[in-house]
Amino acid sequence: MDDVGILLVDDDVAAARALKQVLDSEGWRVRIVPSASVALAELATGGWNLAIVNVALADPQSPLFLTLRELSHVQAPAPEEAAGTPVKLFRALFLVPLAVAKDVGPFLENEGLPYALKPYHLHDFLEKVSELLQETGAIKESLRGLGGFSGAKKRPKDARSSRGPRNAMFAPREDYHMTEEEIAEYEREEEEKKKRKKGVLDIAPW
Repeated sequence: MDDVGILLVDDDVAAARALKQVLDSEGWRVRIVPSASVALAELATGGWNLAIVNVALADPQSPLFLTLRELSHVQAPAPEEAAGTPVKLFRALFLVPLAVAKDVGPFLENEGLPYALKPYHLHDFLEKVSELLQETGAIKESLRGLGGFSGAKKRPKDARSSRGPRNAMFAPREDYHMTEEEIAEYEREEEEKKKRKKGVLDIAPW
């Protein structure tokens, strides 16, 4: 998947590096850019399928936001076998802190731009990223369809994750939190890991 290019626009270096590590684990080509000006230069090359953008760097009247909005709405002609299915050449995903979601969320929805609330559930976030990459044609199937993630455990498929394509790609708030079943499953797995580790330590020669 080296041909899948993701531009990570964020001036929070620590957070950006952590996210890049997760995205790298899926085999995608990821570059961090810490400013709007550098992001614009990279976008001009046309070498990116998706931009994940800290909304704080994209004021609604800024050149970066206007460029992202314009690129996000450009559609490629659908191939004959998929007539009527528009393909986006590029997608942008905005990272929105929960504290400002009440004001920023409705605005992005009105613009038809996807966003993810922070803090987000990692597995749902990766599903969202893969769905956007699928819209661009960069990958044939979302990671959900491929059966899981390399860098994180896939959440179980349920009524929310099995529904059809979403018009605006805005997941409900509850999609970003673990269910009680997921928490219980996670705790069971952690307990099993501890038992296996203890068993190894008990038999290891010292």
